[in-house]
Amino acid sequence: MSKLARVYIVAGEMSGDLLGASLMRALKARHPQVQFRGIGGPGMIAEGIDSRFPLETLSVMGLVEVLKHLPELIRVRRALRADALAWRPDVMIGIDAPDFNLGLERQLREAGLTTVHYVSPTVWAWRQGRVKGIARSVDAMLALLPFEAAFYEQHRLPVAFVGHPLADELPLVTDRAGARAELGLAETDPVLAVLPGSRANEIRFLGATLLDAAERLCRERPELKVVIPAATPLRREELEGLLASRPTLDGRVTLLDGRARQAMVASDAVLLASGTAALEAMLCHRAMLVVYKMAPMTHWLARRLVKTEWISLPNLIAREALVPELIQDAATPEAIVEHIGPMLDDVRVRGALEERFAVMHAGLQRNASARAAEAIEALLEGRPMPASLSSEEHVVASGQDSAEQPQTGREET
Repeated sequence: MSKLARVYIVAGEMSGDLLGASLMRALKARHPQVQFRGIGGPGMIAEGIDSRFPLETLSVMGLVEVLKHLPELIRVRRALRADALAWRPDVMIGIDAPDFNLGLERQLREAGLTTVHYVSPTVWAWRQGRVKGIARSVDAMLALLPFEAAFYEQHRLPVAFVGHPLADELPLVTDRAGARAELGLAETDPVLAVLPGSRANEIRFLGATLLDAAERLCRERPELKVVIPAATPLRREELEGLLASRPTLDGRVTLLDGRARQAMVASDAVLLASGTAALEAMLCHRAMLVVYKMAPMTHWLARRLVKTEWISLPNLIAREALVPELIQDAATPEAIVEHIGPMLDDVRVRGALEERFAVMHAGLQRNASARAAEAIEALLEGRPMPASLSSEEHVVASGQDSAEQPQTGREET
C-alpha cells in the first residue's frame, strides 16, 4: 500500500461535511500522516482539514441565489484551483455540490491532478448527456447506490459502489416499541407517520392533501394516531395553521420538532413527500406511500426531462415498484387512503415490505467510508477499484431473489 500524503477535499454543504469527516477518518486510519486541505465544515475541521474558505461559501441554493453569488463562486473556484496546484495533492476529492465541484475537478484534472467525485449527481435521472462532461472531469466516481453505479458502468466511466453511509448508521434491527415509548404512543395503537417535506413549497402543494387524507383515515380508524415531524420551526407554524382548520384531528395528531427518524420507527406505515426521507423510511424498514406535487409548469417540464421509471429511491434500488407513488394529480386524499389503508390494516402487507427493506438495508451496508478510502487508494496505485457492482452485489442491494437476477445490460434510466 503506497503512502498517501496529501488529499484536497472540497465539500459544499453540511451533508458533504459529514461524509467528508467520515472519509477523512477512514483515510487517516490507513495513512496516519496524511494532510487535508480544501473546504470543510465543523466535522472536517475537527478531523484536521485546513479549510481555505468557510463551508457556507458554497451553500447556495436556487437559481436566483446562485446568480447573485456567481462572481464570488467564480473567485473561490479560481482560488481553490491555484491553491491545489501549488500544494500538489495526491488526489482531489469533490464531495457532492456537482455544479461547483465538477468544474473545479475538470480544471485540476486537465492540469494533471487525479480527481474523484463522491456522491453521484442525478445524471441518471435527467440531462444524461452530462455524463460526457463528468467523464472529462473525474478519474473515478464513488456512488452511494447500486443503480447509480450501473449507470456509470454502462457509460464506461470508472466507478465504485461504496454503499450508503446512512445504511451504516441505522441499525438492522429496529425498536418500534422503544420509539413509541419515547414519543408517548401506546404500543398497541396503529400509528401513521406523515412527513410532508422540509421545503415551503412542499407544504404549500402537499400539506392540505396529506392532512385531508389523515382526516379520512382517522374517521375510518378510531384508534389511529398520526405523528407529524416538522423539519423546522417555520414548517411547524405552517402545519399548525393547517391543523387549526381540521378539528377532526384534535387529539389524534402529535406534532414533533424534528425527530423524523424516531417517528418513522414508531409507525406502522409512513406517508411522505418524495425525497431522501423515502430512503430513510426504507432503512427504518417501514411500509410507505410516496407522494409529490409541484407547480404545474415545473411538473410539465419534469415529465419531459426526467428519464426514470420511478421517483422514489426504494423503487430505483429495487428496480421494481415496491412502493406506490402518487404524483401530481394522482395524489388525491382518496387515492392516498386507498393505498395507505392496507398497510395500516394488514400486518402481512407491511410485514412483507419490512422484510424486503431489511434485506435491501443489509445490501447497502458496505462501511461506505472505508470502502471509499479503499477505492481511492486503488485508483492511485493503478489497481482495480472494489468491484462496483457485481451481479451478486446488485441482487443483494436490491433485495431480489438470486433466482431473479436482472439482465446485466438493462437500461436503468
